[in-house]
Amino acid sequence: MTTALLSTADELHARVRRGRRAVVMTMGALHEGHATLIRTAREIAGPDGEVVVTVFVNPLQFGAGEDLDRYPRTLDADLKLAEQAGADAVFAPAVDEVYPGGEPQVRISAGPMGERLEGASRPGHFDGMLTVVAKLLHLTRPDIALYGQKDAQQLALIRRMVRDLNFGVEIVAVPTVREEDGLALSSRNRYLSPGERRTALALSRALFAGRDRHAAQEALRARAREVPSTQARAEALSAIGESRAAADAHAVATVAPGGPAAVRAAARQVLEEAARFDPPLELDYLALVDPADFTEIGDGFTGEAVLAVAARVGTTRLIDNIPLTFGTLGAAS
Repeated sequence: MTTALLSTADELHARVRRGRRAVVMTMGALHEGHATLIRTAREIAGPDGEVVVTVFVNPLQFGAGEDLDRYPRTLDADLKLAEQAGADAVFAPAVDEVYPGGEPQVRISAGPMGERLEGASRPGHFDGMLTVVAKLLHLTRPDIALYGQKDAQQLALIRRMVRDLNFGVEIVAVPTVREEDGLALSSRNRYLSPGERRTALALSRALFAGRDRHAAQEALRARAREVPSTQARAEALSAIGESRAAADAHAVATVAPGGPAAVRAAARQVLEEAARFDPPLELDYLALVDPADFTEIGDGFTGEAVLAVAARVGTTRLIDNIPLTFGTLGAAS
């Protein structure tokens, strides 16, 4: 197939639409993570649908001192990757096509959720992000829009905007794509020197440590539910040598720190070690939050959660996260 390169909304609107249109929004510098989004969009849209990839470096979501000027622009390579992944069109508008009157005076506000974590570290970032997403949704007129889970807070805010403002579009989340060593794919990874990249691996290792601590604790809690509740059953298990194992599981599950506190502690230990690397990792935040509003969860929390981290290695700022579920294995049957 030949992927069309379009630069104006009029060109996009002139295309004949026969099926559902799926849109993947990017800032360019495409990599395998973007390719996964495009391939997923192709599967959802089907052979009769249309996949449109937007490439637009949005100036509104870069703050003072951030990397707008050095953000990679690789449109020729982006077009090739998009074509290989199954895109029908790449929409790469100029700034004055998206913002014809200059910076917009009316913008989307991200609200309280947009002031937490990434929003606290990058004031105004999410207002700029939501404004351009709203603009591009209007310009591309999709039935479906796909976003990566690596930008979990961004995804949550887009979903909230679409729901609160009655956008007629389905939002689809696509799992984070990682390199073989665990580093989440990002256009900013190309800025890392070999030494910086080794340090950057602490982000994913910290998340995996938190995940593994959570899984172990939940497994112990599940085993503790098998502890005999009657003297007769205890004596029966003791006769076949199982009472000690059951008692150990019960003790660990009851006494050892568990839940969100243990997850945070396991992840933070990895990050504290990385702070002593050369070059060091400079932690911005580690958070375990409710994806509904990105507030920190407490020890009694049950349900879906996101363990998120942001840090700087050298001059490059990176983010990562993984989803966790609390209370499933520990719930009474």
